[in-house]
Amino acid sequence: MSQITSDIDVSEEQVSYPSVIIVRLGKLATSISRWVSWIAGAGVVAMLALTIADIIGIKLFKSPVPGAIEIVGFLGIVVTAFAIAYTYILRGHIRVEFFVTQLPLRWRAGINALVSLVGIVLFVLLAWQSYLYGHILQTTGEVSMTQRIPFYPFVYAIAFSCIPICLVLLLEFIQSALRVVQK
Repeated sequence: MSQITSDIDVSEEQVSYPSVIIVRLGKLATSISRWVSWIAGAGVVAMLALTIADIIGIKLFKSPVPGAIEIVGFLGIVVTAFAIAYTYILRGHIRVEFFVTQLPLRWRAGINALVSLVGIVLFVLLAWQSYLYGHILQTTGEVSMTQRIPFYPFVYAIAFSCIPICLVLLLEFIQSALRVVQK
């Protein structure tokens, strides 16, 4: 995925037409991924602030923040879902490449293309099913137990967060597929 950031730095006038599309897609994927990672960062800050407020409330005032555990759980969903794409761009996820690194370059590119394609299918299915489940939760009015917070916005957030990772995986698939067909 390091190819994404190196392609972005190249101006569009310096590359051929298919590469222009890749550069533009790389810029778009990186931009959206950074944007949603800021949402994840805000979620981490909110979790931290809420946890500190809850601890201070318990220790000093003998009164916890109502629903703090529930809210931190919901914020955990936001943090996890919105950090996936940018973490993938930064290569922050665990990858097992022991056998793949021993293969010729074309084979590695082919395996990367296949893995990216499977990832796209996985995240499209996740987005679709999350959207359907969110709609069911919205229709039925499902809420949390103590604070009565609706579940559906968080499930919709999971569906939305699949868009940037699909873009990133699509870019990686295109780049790997081009490496397979190049001489």
